[in-house]
Amino acid sequence: MTDFASRLISWQKIHGRHDLPWQNTTDPYAIWVSEIMLQQTQVSAVIGYYSKFMARFPTIADLAHATQDEVLQHWSGLGYYSRARNLHHAAQTIVDEHAGQFPQDFDTIQTLSGIGRSTAAAIASFAFHQVQTILDGNVKRVLARHFAISGWTSSPKVEKALWQLAESLLPQSDMVAYTQGLMDLGATVCTRSKPKCVACPLTTSCLALQQNLTSVLPTPKPKKSIPEKSTTMLILQQGNEVMLVKRPPTGIWGGLWSFPEQDDTESLDYAAIALNQFGVSATVDTPLATISHVFTHFKLHIKPQPLAVSQHALQARKATAIWLTIEDALDAAIPTPVRNILLQLARTAS
Repeated sequence: MTDFASRLISWQKIHGRHDLPWQNTTDPYAIWVSEIMLQQTQVSAVIGYYSKFMARFPTIADLAHATQDEVLQHWSGLGYYSRARNLHHAAQTIVDEHAGQFPQDFDTIQTLSGIGRSTAAAIASFAFHQVQTILDGNVKRVLARHFAISGWTSSPKVEKALWQLAESLLPQSDMVAYTQGLMDLGATVCTRSKPKCVACPLTTSCLALQQNLTSVLPTPKPKKSIPEKSTTMLILQQGNEVMLVKRPPTGIWGGLWSFPEQDDTESLDYAAIALNQFGVSATVDTPLATISHVFTHFKLHIKPQPLAVSQHALQARKATAIWLTIEDALDAAIPTPVRNILLQLARTAS
């Protein structure tokens, strides 16, 4: 066993995290759900969602047999909704092709929707004690600092070198403690800013610390401006009810319920749009404050445009549109900006 691995394992057993809801189990389903939720999301944000999700979908079969709406509803607010759609699809694949049992073969795990090499390795390590290499953002940061590796860690050349390095450090035993130790060290000690080097078990061999490079490693992602887009969300409201429409199954907020959108053009007749598209008579109210929401690849500016509806049919003209009370809408599978608008409407009404 490498000195790197032995020190990390010893540290994790004493100072690492041991009481997270998805720990102390070898259930691959529980571990899988946690690993997907933790992608690009902080542990503190995941804990509440994880507990509610597992209570509603306690087994792979429960998840597979649920509707996508139900799955997205329990993911609403966590973001990166393709994770939830992939999780749902993978559960159906496991039921259909693997008799409902999570596969143990490492290559087979990676064929499931939404599971890449590092996530598959984490599941295999925690659930099946396999010797597999993880390389998420936290681990990249630990390795880049400890071995003074420059260059953006997600560039093909640097990432390939990091994979090779990570594989060379693997122990042949104590994989759970080692894998968890890498995660814990990156999340709690070797943090992106203000790393707690005095608490690190690897200080004596950390090249970044020796060379005073902890503030510059890992090399930041090359900056480039992201495009900005604008849209108007039509807030069709009658009393305490609002109209939501279901978004297409793929793309931004795929499968979620949202307000109808129009290109942000000042000259649009929103009352005419409400009548022509949804069969409702409405008067245009003062727009709410613009909301900005940042995605991975662009920034979206949303202008919420309220329309007071005098009357609406029991069913909206479009099959993908529904009327809900504000309270019920808040419980639906909705994106975060829609939730924020609904909360504003609820405050105004109270």
